[in-house]
Amino acid sequence: QVQLVESGGGLVQAGGSLRLSCTASGSMVSISIVGWYRQAPGKQRELVARIWSGGSTNYADSVKGRFTISRDNAKNTVYLQMNSLKVEDTAVYYCNIVQGGGDYWGQGTQVTVSS
Repeated sequence: QVQLVESGGGLVQAGGSLRLSCTASGSMVSISIVGWYRQAPGKQRELVARIWSGGSTNYADSVKGRFTISRDNAKNTVYLQMNSLKVEDTAVYYCNIVQGGGDYWGQGTQVTVSS
């Protein structure tokens, strides 16, 4: 059974930084497609960043140059480093893993950016 546990969310002032972590069990991040998504109140869930099994990455235009997705295979963990945070980055952030035909989600972690 695949389980994802996110952590690292919180309250930060605009311009600040946070690092989110997504630790997987029952799956290996090194051979999976792992993405960070977010959902703000009243809005649809959107892709923020994704890292492919080969290590390539892609980002939403709104976070390019500010966010970085990375992976630690030894810890089976994917990170999302978020810098220069803006009020509009406020959302619940979810980790998603796609592997072996399955699609799995974490419980989400709240990120709130104050002005």
